Amino acid sequence: MIGDALAMPAHWYYNREALQAQFGVIDRFVDPPRHHPDSILWRSQYAPTEPEFDILGEQRAYWGQRGVHYHQFLRAGENTLNVQLVQRVLRLVAQRGGYDREAWIDEYLRFMRNPAGHRDTYVEECHRGFFLNLRRGRPPERCAVVEKHIGGMVPVIPLYATLRSLGHGHPEAAAAVQSHVAVTHGGAQVETAASDLLVMAGELWDGISLTECLLDHVRRQDLEFLSGPIERLATLPPGEVLGRHFSTACYLDESMPATAYLALRYAADPREALIHNTMAGGDNCGRGAVLGALCGVALGPDAFPPVWRDGLCPGVPAQSMGSESKPKA
Repeated sequence: MIGDALAMPAHWYYNREALQAQFGVIDRFVDPPRHHPDSILWRSQYAPTEPEFDILGEQRAYWGQRGVHYHQFLRAGENTLNVQLVQRVLRLVAQRGGYDREAWIDEYLRFMRNPAGHRDTYVEECHRGFFLNLRRGRPPERCAVVEKHIGGMVPVIPLYATLRSLGHGHPEAAAAVQSHVAVTHGGAQVETAASDLLVMAGELWDGISLTECLLDHVRRQDLEFLSGPIERLATLPPGEVLGRHFSTACYLDESMPATAYLALRYAADPREALIHNTMAGGDNCGRGAVLGALCGVALGPDAFPPVWRDGLCPGVPAQSMGSESKPKA
């Protein structure tokens, strides 16, 4: 939640020099500007306007325009739509004591049909595809589109940790997470990436350190999306890795190892990890949410600066600031 909110003003900037010139170093929550020099929102489309399929609402007026910031109406410390959806499923799980897929689909439909409730201009492809399939007559449990973006990983660790904190074991929690992700994100890449994160989340929950967890898998090369020379790259600064060895774009085959790189290099310093992620641009919100979740479940919310924890906009569950974290012994 923190990683997403910190990165939100600089989301989808690919010119890092322009990002730095406009914001300086983003080490606190700031309001997004209205203008975005790298915005390609004008190329995105979503046509349906019927109430049951209208997921843009008044934001529709900004689609098709050049230079529009993806999150122009959010405030400093506020989360993007993807994380607002995570907050809602965590509340639902807390109320029910477990995950109920049908109840979540009902809540998802209700929330997405009220776009004024989240005030975010950008609605990712997965949600647009879901509602287009719904409009075609598919039942909601079969409306997911095949996906390959890190946005689908945003709920994985928070939901897993919430279920573990409620007493559910690893197999049950992991299965519930996969079922939840598959509501909006289909395909083998998403399932594999979520499985990789769930393996790590289980180990972190059981007390293995973030460094030990990452190094073990990187050295064994046993997780598909943590393959490659991540250990060697972790000796290099972000400017020599992000945008060079790994793209800063949203695709899982680049964004997952990029996130692992940041987590390994800054395993003892979540603040630096999230600042460097933010300043790398690209899909820093997606990476930041996953990165913050890894740090949060490994180190707990106290690992994040108080000014960040206190600066999140209302609506963020206290226990999910970085992500969910295991109870202190």
